[in-house]
Amino acid sequence: MNRPTGGFGRNYLKTAMLMAFLIAILAIGGQMVGGTGGMLLFGAIGLVFNFLSYWFSDRIALMAHRARPVTREQLPDVYEIVERLTRKAGIPMPAVYVIPSPTPNAFATGRNPSHSAVAVTEGILSILDRRQLEGVLAHELSHVRNRDVLIATIAAAVAGLIASLGHMIQWGAILGGFGGRSDDDRGGNVFAALAWALLAPIIAMIVQLAVSRSREFGADASGAELTGDPDALADALLSLERGNEVRPYAYGGPATAHLFIVNPFRGAGGKMLQLFSTHPPIEARVERLRQMRRGVRYA
Repeated sequence: MNRPTGGFGRNYLKTAMLMAFLIAILAIGGQMVGGTGGMLLFGAIGLVFNFLSYWFSDRIALMAHRARPVTREQLPDVYEIVERLTRKAGIPMPAVYVIPSPTPNAFATGRNPSHSAVAVTEGILSILDRRQLEGVLAHELSHVRNRDVLIATIAAAVAGLIASLGHMIQWGAILGGFGGRSDDDRGGNVFAALAWALLAPIIAMIVQLAVSRSREFGADASGAELTGDPDALADALLSLERGNEVRPYAYGGPATAHLFIVNPFRGAGGKMLQLFSTHPPIEARVERLRQMRRGVRYA
């Protein structure tokens, strides 16, 4: 099956640029701590963080949300939909899990398409019709096919490393590190180090969340292409948003919010708070899906 074009491709370019920006922030901080050696050291630490997160993140996520595996006999409709969509997408059949929560939601996880899982809550099975459920599962399988779990894991690991590096730089500046050849040089170095240490972690978090939002737009577009029915996913998103407001989610925590199709821990807020959201506004996602149905390509 051909991959979607237009806005979908631009989402990938945007994600690549954001990831490159995160790496650049990390490299600058490492160089401030220890020159070229510090930059290489933190690059190596980042690789280790990424490897561990990538390898174990699926099991951690499923355990955190008390997901339990289910058989074809227990959820025949879900299995039938997932099997049909995976054949169409050209990926292996993932494991299927159920989360014992009345909050309607779903997520996908796994280090690659051959080691993946799709988890749905009991709540989503009770409020969505078959057409809407297919739209949601196509969205989640698109995350698997597009390897979005890997992208999100790397972004989170690098952002976390930048935050840790920021604390080290703060202490180094306070204890008299980053000295120069003169008092003026030393003062300038300390000021620059403190500015980086305070601002870089905030910028890294904003970029990490922007990566997450970009991948949600991409999975919406890819999932709608997979089913050929953008309105089904749009209608499902509106129902899930209302369902999460009525029945707040009780498991896990904000650290895994980016996995879900809608943010289960979203609070009310304006445009400024949207910078710190793991998901784009539902209204924007629905509008893009409606545009897909009308054949409109978005920027």
